[in-house]
Amino acid sequence: MQQRKAGRPSGTDGSDFSYRMVVDSRYTKVAKGKSRLKALIFIQGIFQLIVLFYVALPISKGKDPNILAVSSSVIGLISLLIGELGRRRSRGGFLKFYLAISTITVLLSISCAASSSSTLEFIQNPTEWETKKFELIETLVLLLGLLVQMFTISTVISLISNMSPPKKAS
Repeated sequence: MQQRKAGRPSGTDGSDFSYRMVVDSRYTKVAKGKSRLKALIFIQGIFQLIVLFYVALPISKGKDPNILAVSSSVIGLISLLIGELGRRRSRGGFLKFYLAISTITVLLSISCAASSSSTLEFIQNPTEWETKKFELIETLVLLLGLLVQMFTISTVISLISNMSPPKKAS
């Protein structure tokens, strides 16, 4: 076997760059979208764990947990796993399922927090900040999770549209 000489291969002077193949822009968009989605899924995972902590906090105090909030957090974590599978394997169906389930999870979590009596009490009497600070932090985390979910929706929609094959001209 012959070994290659160091440097530029023979027969090229660098002027053939215009004939070289270029990666289609949709593939670069898919790569950027996948990396953005990876970061968003990670952030959503952190938010889900924080919410699960706040939901499980009443259990440690001997109170009954909010079953809807616990199930919403668990389903949210499962949807993150499905989203990660869809991202890694470029499966549009998994990404659509992840998008639907994670959006429902975020909306359920926000409705649970909004319907809790402590949030409503704080809105009516804002001077009780010290006694209700944990509930307010939970509500703030949920609102930030909603903001991240909006970015995720736009990223997943863009990713799915760039992953689908281009339309053939008739």
